[in-house]
Amino acid sequence: MVRKVVLEVDGLKIVGQLYLPDESDQTPYPTVCICHGIPSKRHNPRERGYRPLAEKICRQGFAVFTFNFRGTGASGGNLDILGWTRDLKAVIDYLRHLPKVDRSRLSLLGFSGGAAVSVYVAAQDSQVSSVVACACPAEFTPLTEGSNPSSLIDYFRNIGAIRDSDFPYSAEEWLNDFRLFSPIEYVTGIAPRPLLLVHGSKDELVEVSHAHRLCDRAGEPKQITIVKGAGHRLRRSNRAMTTVIDWLKSHAQIRG
Repeated sequence: MVRKVVLEVDGLKIVGQLYLPDESDQTPYPTVCICHGIPSKRHNPRERGYRPLAEKICRQGFAVFTFNFRGTGASGGNLDILGWTRDLKAVIDYLRHLPKVDRSRLSLLGFSGGAAVSVYVAAQDSQVSSVVACACPAEFTPLTEGSNPSSLIDYFRNIGAIRDSDFPYSAEEWLNDFRLFSPIEYVTGIAPRPLLLVHGSKDELVEVSHAHRLCDRAGEPKQITIVKGAGHRLRRSNRAMTTVIDWLKSHAQIRG
């Protein structure tokens, strides 16, 4: 069962989908919120994106929520990393008020930039019960180091992630938000809730050393899995996603 959801955050429409194993079942489900990464190309509405993963997790007995951060997909606004944190906070608030959601088992599953946002928000929100961070940067130096703010903004404008001609007000401040927003500074705040770090050994965008640094800084309980031969797009790796789903089921106490 899939429901379309539209939330309003900062006057923007944030569009998502809620997947339910069985809408007739009155028992609250353990829930996974999937957080996508920073786009690298223009959105193609014909691509299924994270839907196959959401369906796969849902078939294991989870409610699953997927959505587009501002500046991506069907959601409004412009790419703004601090705005993304407010989007996720609003999504969590929405989910915890749903009768179908077991608030004691609400997990975040983030990828790349979405993993960074998940770490940041979970460190400040005790309502999150566990976090899976896939291909998570320890900081955003792969994006910001040596970057010309205007050129980077032009790039995101060309792929449709920055849509308004007067955004951002300051290119330097916009890029500086990425510099200040470092998961390595927040990952300790997740403990004592469980954390799983998953990274590909051949990640072409975020070096595997980022995962080890995050793991070293994180508190217990924590687990790190390096998927041999996998690249940055871990949602396309069966081995990586099998590890993720098994871990989520274990911590949600789902058998089978």
